[in-house]
Amino acid sequence: MGQVCKLERVFRCKGREVREVAYAITSAGPELACAATLLGWWRGHWHIENRLHWVRDVTMGEDQSRVRSGGAPQAMAALRNAALSLLRLANVSNVAEALREHAYRGAAFTFAALGIVNL
Repeated sequence: MGQVCKLERVFRCKGREVREVAYAITSAGPELACAATLLGWWRGHWHIENRLHWVRDVTMGEDQSRVRSGGAPQAMAALRNAALSLLRLANVSNVAEALREHAYRGAAFTFAALGIVNL
């Protein structure tokens, strides 16, 4: 037996109060997931969305990409994921700033940051 949960949010947008209601369905029954557990799962999903998908879409411009044919979109997504993984491994907290810094300083700086000094 599954569950349905309802999440109500109240926030301010452009000076006015906005109320938002969202629903979710899970196959986990009440014996497996209490309300606090369901909320944790929900927040965990948005943590992934904000940490990965939003960064790829907005910071890296994936949604604006004109690459659309053949295997190129999948290859570009793999390159974006690799770049994000390397930045995260380097404990970068501001991806946009790091991308600007590496673009400004060039390939030699990026390779040195990765520990690659002799090409």
